[in-house]
Parts: sequence; structure tokens; C-alpha cells
Amino acid sequence: MKTIGIIGGMGPLATVKLFEKIVLNTSASSDQDHPPILIDNNTRIPDRTQFVLGTGRDPRPELIKSAKKLEKMGADFLIMPCNNAHYFYEDIVKEINIPLLSMIEAAVEKVKTEYKNEKVGILGTDGTIMGKVYQRVLEREKIDYLVPSIEGQREVMKLIYNIKMGIYDNELENLYREFINMKNDGVQVFIIGCTELSVAVDMYEFKEKIKYVDALEILAKKAIIEAGAKLYKK
Repeated sequence: MKTIGIIGGMGPLATVKLFEKIVLNTSASSDQDHPPILIDNNTRIPDRTQFVLGTGRDPRPELIKSAKKLEKMGADFLIMPCNNAHYFYEDIVKEINIPLLSMIEAAVEKVKTEYKNEKVGILGTDGTIMGKVYQRVLEREKIDYLVPSIEGQREVMKLIYNIKMGIYDNELENLYREFINMKNDGVQVFIIGCTELSVAVDMYEFKEKIKYVDALEILAKKAIIEAGAKLYKK
């Protein structure tokens, strides 16, 4: 079985959630049926959104450092629980000799396979939206999409950074209103394109508000298969 390497710390709770999703989605009757996992919870990686928006330090040196460390430790392939960090995907892969599975490609493939011809709403950080991390792939696949309004994106960011700060008692009525507005504009399925939002879907009532694909969940399942373990199917 292959060893999974996780470039973590973006943020720590999202890293824990990915680890948990891999464990919970693996069909196993013993410890030995689970794939080996190495995690570098590198909280020194600078904020990806701030850099993309031109106000922060370059995260690439720390991202590459983590990737190389995990490769040296014996990882057979890498995954990265941060959608925004995939803005730097090509910069990372050219510095390592093992694969880095793309959460973006996996999520879009899920949409393409299961929600063909449906308009997609993108929920992510300002960096993910402004960096067109998902838009480029959706456009390549000729999938129609919509991003939140300025006010709606502000609500998305508020929730993301509150979760990063450990604030879980959040008022989400304005965010839910944005969901309604986007659905009124034709959105049929949403991509949960931020790992803090992947945490949020388990905390709040997103399933009652929207139909969505969770990029973190999809990445976890893809990693299980890539590692050679068995996927648990409900």
C-alpha cells in the first residue's frame, strides 16, 4: 500500500478533517487495512489569499519545503487540504519527484460526472476566487459557473476566518441569503472550495440549504484509492 503525504497546516483543523475523512472513508477490518499517512502540519506557510491579493508573503518556499520533507520521509504521493494553495500547484510539482493529487481537478471531475450541464456556484476564499483556481478548470471543461456577489463573498470570508480563529458560534443568515440569490441566478450545485468551509458543512445545516460537492471529501476518497486501500461505501 502506498504512503500518503499531507501538506497540512492550512489550517490545522482542515488538516485534521482531511485525516479523519480518509480514515472514515476507508473500508477496513484492522489497523493494517488503512493507508499509512505522513502529515506535515506546517503552520508557517503564509496566508495564500493575502499573497494572491498582493498583500502578503510568498507561501511557495514553505509549500515546497513541506512537499520535499514529506517526499524524503517516504511519501509515495502528496495531497494538500487547501484549495487556494492549488494556485501554486505547478510551482510545487516541478520541485518534487512524486505526484501531487489536485483537489481542484478531482472536484471538477465529480461535477462533470455527476452534475453534467448544471450551473456551478464556487464557494472559496478571496484568493481562490480572484486567483481563478476553479474558474480555469471549469472553463476548460465548458462548465457554467457563478461566484458570490461582493457582499456574499464578504460573508463567505467571515465564516472561513472565524473557523480559522476557532469561532464556531456564527450567524449565517446573510450567507444563506446569498445561497438563495445564487440559486435564483441559476446555480444548481455548489463546490465547497475551501477546507474551512468543508469543516463548516459538518457543523451547520448546509445540506438543508444547498446541493454541493465537498472538495475535501472528494480528495480524501481519491487518496484512498490512489494508496491502494478500499473505499468504504455506505
